[in-house]
Amino acid sequence: MLATGGGNQDLHGRASGYRAVAVLVVLAFVLLAARLWNLQITRGESFYRKTADNFVKEIDLPASRGEIRDARGQVLVENRPSYNVYLIPRFVTDEGLDRLARLLRLPDEQVAQLARKAASKAGLERYRQVLGIEDITRDQMALLESERAHLPGISVDARSHRHFPLGKLASHALGYMNQISADELSTMREQGYHSGDYVGRAGLERQWESYLRGRDGFERVVIDAKGQKKLDIDTTEVTRIIGGPMRQEPVPGNNLVLTLDLDLQRITEKALARYPSAAAVAVDVHSGRILAIASHPSFDPNVLTGRLTRAEAERLQSDPNRPMIDKAVREMYFPGSTFKVIPALAAMQDHQVSSTERMQCTGAYKLPGHTFGCMEVHGRVDLHDAIAESCNIFFYHLGERIGLDRMAALASAFGLGVPTGVGLPGEAAGFVPTQEWYRDTGGFRVGYTLNTAIGQGSLKVTVLQLALAYAALANGGDLFVPHLVERIETPSGRLVQQFDPRLRRHIDVDPGHLEEVRRALCDVVNDERGTAWVAHDASLPVKVCGKTGTAQVRKTRKGLTTSGEASSAHGWFAGFAPDDKPEIAIAALVEHGGLGGHVAAPIVMDIVRGYFQRAPK
Repeated sequence: MLATGGGNQDLHGRASGYRAVAVLVVLAFVLLAARLWNLQITRGESFYRKTADNFVKEIDLPASRGEIRDARGQVLVENRPSYNVYLIPRFVTDEGLDRLARLLRLPDEQVAQLARKAASKAGLERYRQVLGIEDITRDQMALLESERAHLPGISVDARSHRHFPLGKLASHALGYMNQISADELSTMREQGYHSGDYVGRAGLERQWESYLRGRDGFERVVIDAKGQKKLDIDTTEVTRIIGGPMRQEPVPGNNLVLTLDLDLQRITEKALARYPSAAAVAVDVHSGRILAIASHPSFDPNVLTGRLTRAEAERLQSDPNRPMIDKAVREMYFPGSTFKVIPALAAMQDHQVSSTERMQCTGAYKLPGHTFGCMEVHGRVDLHDAIAESCNIFFYHLGERIGLDRMAALASAFGLGVPTGVGLPGEAAGFVPTQEWYRDTGGFRVGYTLNTAIGQGSLKVTVLQLALAYAALANGGDLFVPHLVERIETPSGRLVQQFDPRLRRHIDVDPGHLEEVRRALCDVVNDERGTAWVAHDASLPVKVCGKTGTAQVRKTRKGLTTSGEASSAHGWFAGFAPDDKPEIAIAALVEHGGLGGHVAAPIVMDIVRGYFQRAPK
């Protein structure tokens, strides 16, 4: 009985062991099945895609960027054919890079940079093309194509490259482009940007990036073990494998049509080029359309959009005349005597001066502890003479009568001290001081009011602001938002959006007072006593009216201006033409040029002549 009982227990033990083994086997098969399910069903599509990516290369097809044209349809910015060298890191070899270097005569530093770029890619990124060298010549492209079999992972693709056919002309307004940075790409990839893409960096290219850019497409090609494109493939089978189309066409960007007149722009820039540093803006009096806007010296956007050398970059940055700064929009200046129209109108509006009142100019205006001067002794002058001959003494009196805040209020009404809304990056706001501002920054003195009355002190304006203010003066008080983009069109010419002139405000000034000031401004140019008589040109088809300004620039302890120039005065002229029915308003500035009537007024005369002699639209 004992033996029999022990045998049963032994059999029972073996049966339990078999069951445990069976459970383990079943469990193993279950786990294996689950793993297979995960790999083949749940993640099968992902692995399938990765396998396809090993032999299918996706090539970006960049959209053609929209053109920029002037008001008459003349092309200012376009695209030209370009050839770029691309690398597929997975297939690039040291031997291939050495051959590429010999064929293109690349410096060692550039070859090392290409090697680092290829080595930096990991995972699937190693199978995607990256930009190696951009914008090689047609001959270089043909040479690489002939050596294609010996350049694994290296290919040449034709792309369009941004081109500015007129070089430096209107470069500050148009802007330039360069490659997107790694930091930008991390936040802009979802918008369709890729490594190596170009983006607008300044001017209209930057401001209207989303309209100009378009939408990229792609092409998928089958490659061999060396990363070269295979031609003998069944596209239907490849399409089935990758689960998507082999090609998606890019959508080109839209064109911008500007208000700029190319002929007048040329004339304006030629006039500015007589001086080391200058700027000018011409606007349509009745709409605020910008007809010409220029800053000198300028830059070539083709250089900045292409292969900018370190030497060229240093030259641009170190140039004391600041070619990279748009002096018409982004720089602020003391307006000098061009501002005198503001206290003149404010005093007339407040009945603080009449057209017949005369004041004595002895060349000096004394306050306790300080004497304010005039450029000459004018004797007894009325308001008309004070504007035409630019008598500071007369305007010191007006400033005291009306006060700083009254001048500030009217200056603000004319658009000074706030951005104009031109739609260009980095626009300066200018600055109009008030008594409260002076009290908050150290205390107010009467002398600050006197300085403001002649356009000095802490008052700052831009060239564009002054042009628009004088346009409002000329048209009866309508201050417009400056208008630079007329419309957006598709590449086929279909209208996408039209931008009509926008009135910012009507300035509440008595029409009779405006007329009095306009008559005085006409004598600035057309009377022998006027400060711009030296620039008077009887051959002009119309009469020009305006105001000169010679704005003193603060000196350093060494006796030089803040920019290091020996002269301490900026020369201004702001005005309009014709005298009876104004059409165009212009403001011009010459940095450290001296008397505005001698340097800035001739620029305006050239622009006026060009405007009225140019061919009609």
